[in-house]
Amino acid sequence: MTARRSLSWSSVLQGLRADRQQVPAGFLGARGRVEGMVRFGKVTLVKADGSFDRAGIMTAAAEAARAHQRTYGSTWAVAMSVSLKAAWQAARTTRAKVAH
Repeated sequence: MTARRSLSWSSVLQGLRADRQQVPAGFLGARGRVEGMVRFGKVTLVKADGSFDRAGIMTAAAEAARAHQRTYGSTWAVAMSVSLKAAWQAARTTRAKVAH
């Protein structure tokens, strides 16, 4: 007898989708708020020498976290986690744009 294994493509694709990194709720809104604060000159994410402005990133993240809490009613820890991820992503993008 030959050994046969059945393969369900449906379950395989579900597994692949589950392995992808999920975007947390409110991440894109937090990123938009951070980018808006940079655009209007309220904070800077990157210094003139190309290093990250950590105080500016924290300020932007805190402001975005307050808005995230008002919108989603989440805890401060969850709101700050989402907002810091968004602020650092925006800072890395900004630094890459400045470098080129």
